Amino acid sequence: MVQIHKKFSNDHFKDLLGRYAENKIERKCLQEILGIKNRRFFQLVKFNNNPKEFSICYSRNKPTRKISEKLEENIISKLEMEKSLIENQIHQ
Repeated sequence: MVQIHKKFSNDHFKDLLGRYAENKIERKCLQEILGIKNRRFFQLVKFNNNPKEFSICYSRNKPTRKISEKLEENIISKLEMEKSLIENQIHQ
């Protein structure tokens, strides 16, 4: 399933929901176009009650899949310790 904000521009999405609100396009057809099911569709229609402030675009506040510096340092120290153990076994 493709995320809506990657598949449609904000204006295109608002236009599609506007057409639905004006009964120019059926719900089932719009759901097929958007690639979403009933629950998600009605969530978006509910959020679209204030079209000027509504947006499918977003930006992340924090990067994803990031570990803390302390944890990274701990992992590196453990790996270095294992590396030295392996090197000591090879040289014996």
